[in-house]
Amino acid sequence: MFDELNKYKINDHFFFTVTDALKDVCNAPTDKNGVYIIYSLKNGKIDLVYIGSSGKKLADGTIKTRKAGLGGMKDRLVNGHQFGKISRKKSWPIQMLIENIEALDIYWWVTYDEKSKDCPIKIEDVILRKYLKIYGQLPKWNKKYPINI
Repeated sequence: MFDELNKYKINDHFFFTVTDALKDVCNAPTDKNGVYIIYSLKNGKIDLVYIGSSGKKLADGTIKTRKAGLGGMKDRLVNGHQFGKISRKKSWPIQMLIENIEALDIYWWVTYDEKSKDCPIKIEDVILRKYLKIYGQLPKWNKKYPINI
């Protein structure tokens, strides 16, 4: 669906269930930035529920990598806040139980590194707009467009 992500050669995915420790199953890099797409697996159906990014754009145009905690995109996925001021490692299992989600399948792509210099939040915006054009709404867990583009 998102062909624009095919050019990013550093990418992978991982599964997360309510009994997993997110920091243990997350295989996103601790020293790189990019975008991620989250799919829910429920009753034999797969639904795209969230599109996000990691990497803050600085005034000089470079992208700052998270250093706190685990670092990089992994830190954003594990310790970033979602569903209030709660880290994902705690909020995702709760939300999954509320929605009867069996597992999450999280795909990630490095968009900003030594070879690629694409701002993650801009790529996130492109993907969100494409999703909106197709489905007429944002993914279920996205509340707004990215800021600071």
